Amino acid sequence: QVQLVESGGGLVQAGGSLRLSCAASGRTFASSHMGWFRQAPGLEREFVGGITRSGATYYSDSIKGRFTISRDNDKNTVYLRMLSLKPEDTAVYYCAASRVPMSMPMKWFLYDNWGQGTQVTVSS
Repeated sequence: QVQLVESGGGLVQAGGSLRLSCAASGRTFASSHMGWFRQAPGLEREFVGGITRSGATYYSDSIKGRFTISRDNDKNTVYLRMLSLKPEDTAVYYCAASRVPMSMPMKWFLYDNWGQGTQVTVSS
């Protein structure tokens, strides 16, 4: 089991940047794929991107080139660096952990553990 706590959300103007952190507790962080999802009101939870247990990164087309995911296994933390934020990036952002054997799960139901979410609001 992995317990996850996100931080770093907030209100930012369009074009601004934020860095979200997801701190994990438990002994399985290093062996977990870590994903970032977001959910805006009235919309389904969307895969933003993720980083595999081996460090490979994957991004959705909507944020590719603007967001960067990294992990620090010594600190049991995964990061989501967001640049050039747009109003349509406004959502609750969640980190999640998965131990499925595939390379990078992109569906929410493949994740076992979730953080509580952190709100990101981008004003125009």
